[in-house]
Amino acid sequence: MKSSQTAPVFFVGKKDRKKRIFQNYHYLNKWTIKDNYPLLLISDIIEKIGTKKVFTKLDLHWSYNNIQIKEGDKWKVMFTTPEGLFELTVIFFQLMNSLAMFQTIMNKILNNLINTGKVVSFINNIIIGMEEEENHNEIVEEVVKRLAEEIKMKEEKVKL
Repeated sequence: MKSSQTAPVFFVGKKDRKKRIFQNYHYLNKWTIKDNYPLLLISDIIEKIGTKKVFTKLDLHWSYNNIQIKEGDKWKVMFTTPEGLFELTVIFFQLMNSLAMFQTIMNKILNNLINTGKVVSFINNIIIGMEEEENHNEIVEEVVKRLAEEIKMKEEKVKL
């Protein structure tokens, strides 16, 4: 394996005394063209759900780890250790365009539900809000069904 771009890797201590891996993608992010996909402002989210009375919130905490990096772009996210070079196969939170790219995917999956005003997607959080309980569970089931279908149908490939 060879790459003209590698990132150093080290482990960072967490509060619970466990360690998490940290790759420093500062150099890659420096020359990456920033994606201008707009993220919702918190004020926009509040405006969309402020009058709702029934809510379900879904937190897709590990969802980033399900988005595959396009085969030809893996060289960009290689990292080096004393044991050699390794490449990531899924997007990593510290990559510059990860948030905007993930928001694009979520908006594509939930597009017409978002347009009804019943669903708000903000990166890895989905809020389903309705005026009344009637049909609320059906919307929740539809969101979960779409997410499951997306995972089952294909592994989303992203270009860095």
